[in-house]
Amino acid sequence: MNKSDLQFDLPEDLIAQEPCLHRDRCRLLVLDRSARTLSHRVFADLPELLRPGDLLVLNRSKVLPARFEALKKTGGLVGALFVHEDSVGTWQVLLRGKGRLHTGDVLSLADGRWQMRLTERRDRGLWHISLDPADAAEVILGAIGQVPLPPYIHRQDHDTRAAADRDWYQTVYAREPGSVAAPTAGLHFTEPLLDQIRALGVDCAYVTLHVGLGTFQPVEADDLTQHQMHSEYFELPPETAEKVNRTKASGGRIIAVGTTSVRVLETCAGHSDRLSAETGWTNIFIYPPYRFKCVDCLITNFHLPGSTLLALVFALASRDFALDAYAQAVQHRYRFFSYGDAMIIL
Repeated sequence: MNKSDLQFDLPEDLIAQEPCLHRDRCRLLVLDRSARTLSHRVFADLPELLRPGDLLVLNRSKVLPARFEALKKTGGLVGALFVHEDSVGTWQVLLRGKGRLHTGDVLSLADGRWQMRLTERRDRGLWHISLDPADAAEVILGAIGQVPLPPYIHRQDHDTRAAADRDWYQTVYAREPGSVAAPTAGLHFTEPLLDQIRALGVDCAYVTLHVGLGTFQPVEADDLTQHQMHSEYFELPPETAEKVNRTKASGGRIIAVGTTSVRVLETCAGHSDRLSAETGWTNIFIYPPYRFKCVDCLITNFHLPGSTLLALVFALASRDFALDAYAQAVQHRYRFFSYGDAMIIL
């Protein structure tokens, strides 16, 4: 598969700038692979598409307010994006500003409450930095950070939606801080909807994958086999591994909520016939003709042209069927990308 195979035409006005007012009232496009049919529902109808004995696997990573500004001694502002906390007080960040930055430079955060020293320059604006005092990333970013919305969602200064983004751009079940982008398929769930799903005999299990820079990186190589994914940290808890194994053994379906959950499950399934608890880093890139080892179905949003996420959807649904679905979504004016509508691939 080539990079050109990941393209489709999308009117710009279909890129959602804010979520559906009620999370579970967004639209849901249903792709039935066995019947090769498409149907139009709303997300609240999801329980009607599930079966007792199925297992939903959700990513409980929590989005950090990862965008912030730092002040140089000269008075110039530097835009920053938190990428990863290597240890308490030691981070990886992307920095953008006028003038050159140098190893050893010290920048100020929150009127001097923290000092940020540049310790090592990496590629493409990535820096290793140390902070004084060495507080946890969640504490510092909670005081100075803003929601790291993707660049296609536009906010102006004093936009009233900016404050609401802190709630909007977070799943209701987020628990583990560390992502710089939301696992957006999960944004459509509400606690009452999850309760309704459990009451049907459909279990829920959780993984963690902290979404990193790779989510913003388009496929750059013409040949997909040459594209290198960024590594992202994941955790597969013992309880989730056991639930997956039990569901598989009893004939239930593993329904991944979001491509991030897929990547955790397929990474771990590649190591053994049975899942076991695992933590680590994954750079798995899923594209046709990948054979899925664990995941049976997928709930996901509509993805960017040229993205690795779209390649994963093609691997599960087939490129032709998925492009038919995307064409239908455009024709019926579905809302696209992070704050947009959803699809389920059955």
